[in-house]
Amino acid sequence: MKMMKLYLALLVFALQFNVVGVVLDKSLPSSKSKKALEVSIVPKNGIVVRSISSQVKIYVLGSTSFTEEMVDSKNKLCSLGFDGWIHPHYEAYVRGEMKDHLYRRNNGEEAALKRENDYFCEHYKRILESDAILFVNSEKNGIKNYIGGNVLIEMGQAYVNHKIIFLLNGMPSGLPYMDEIEAMDPICLFGDLSNIGKVLEVQLS
Repeated sequence: MKMMKLYLALLVFALQFNVVGVVLDKSLPSSKSKKALEVSIVPKNGIVVRSISSQVKIYVLGSTSFTEEMVDSKNKLCSLGFDGWIHPHYEAYVRGEMKDHLYRRNNGEEAALKRENDYFCEHYKRILESDAILFVNSEKNGIKNYIGGNVLIEMGQAYVNHKIIFLLNGMPSGLPYMDEIEAMDPICLFGDLSNIGKVLEVQLS
């Protein structure tokens, strides 16, 4: 009965978010402390996302303008039972630390900071270590659900490595690279992180 309810929930989510197929596998080994249910997602592009079991690791990314919301989303993921994580510098910014970075960021030195801290490679390594990526895309520069150049690069990195891509909000519109965003089939959560549970289900004994 539990399995049937889960399967129906996943089917509903698939229809809602244009996911073509969901594959359940009950053959995972179990331990005394934890029993996991394996879930594979087949997006519209036909790529079978690698199976995810046990606690799902979700890396949070987004424009630096959304730092506070990114840290908040990471904390909410953890409260929902996911292994949410984020680059430690974002949490340091929210705590009021690394003020020299913030000053330089706000005074035209963001490119230099990216080079000095190797952020492109650091984020890429964390993308590889994650099961899914959550991109925080709020309003910026008058554009609702904004996705900037950095996030577009990171989405591409996640996509070619078969990671599940979540957008915290809906799809943007009017950006010059909309075709590229749409081609990567991100799953929109419409502001509700609990929607992730309709795709990825972890059963604890």
